[in-house]
Amino acid sequence: MVGLEQEMEATLVRPERVVQSLADPEARLYYRLLRETPVGDKYLCVVVKDRVADTFLLTAYLTDKVKRGDTIWPQSA
Repeated sequence: MVGLEQEMEATLVRPERVVQSLADPEARLYYRLLRETPVGDKYLCVVVKDRVADTFLLTAYLTDKVKRGDTIWPQSA
């Protein structure tokens, strides 16, 4: 993830999709499609854990697809 720090920040500020984690009710997955990464076109997923007293970035990774879960953003009509 070295060199993708600005992309991680942009993903948190302007995500294409935010999904509630199925495995952890305190975690949300922020996604944005990146073109031409060192491993091709991939989604950047930034996982944020939101607790009552603390919110923090848990991890970030590149992936081929968005994980299943309730979509928080964008909201459906």
